[in-house]
Amino acid sequence: MEQVKEPGKEDREHVLAMACRIMAGVSPVAAADSQTQHPFPTPSPFSFSGTSSRWSSRPPIDHSTLFLRFLLLLFSFISALSLAAPSTKKKGQRPPSFTQYPELIYCFIVAILAFLYAAFQLFKGICDIAHRGILISDKTSDYLSFVLDQLAGYLLISSSSVAIPIIRQVEKSTPVWKGTIISTSMSFATFLVIAICALFSGYKLCKRNVW
Repeated sequence: MEQVKEPGKEDREHVLAMACRIMAGVSPVAAADSQTQHPFPTPSPFSFSGTSSRWSSRPPIDHSTLFLRFLLLLFSFISALSLAAPSTKKKGQRPPSFTQYPELIYCFIVAILAFLYAAFQLFKGICDIAHRGILISDKTSDYLSFVLDQLAGYLLISSSSVAIPIIRQVEKSTPVWKGTIISTSMSFATFLVIAICALFSGYKLCKRNVW
């Protein structure tokens, strides 16, 4: 009788050998490809590179305007505070106050409006640089800034001109007299700053529409 071979034994050995060759030849390449296509994320020390690129990509005139808006905020705050600061009280007399003079009340209101306007422009400028166009579009912002700068400049120069005659009427060396001088000086400095801002706003508006 003929000897019968064990069925499938050689076939199984052949399949195992082929599988070993395939695994030995493919796995290193597959591992390298997977590392190339899906690299592990590594923490970067420059996590704020996106924000810094927005600041650096903006033109220098925007940074200068932002600094001027900060000066406008500071000067208008000092102008209002110098009038509203508590006055020294004398015995048997009513403490002097700027509310006794309608002209100084007008100067105080203008200083408060200039402070609020400067705070709005400062906030809007920071938002425009950090997140461009999220608060208001650039075109609308240029028109709005140009018109409001003109209006604020007119109010400031009018308040300064109104406060100058009051300095002569108020008794010298009194807190109201000193506060009026400081407020008028800061109001005029605020007018100079906002005049420069108005020039920058007009330049940006002309550049957008004409050039």
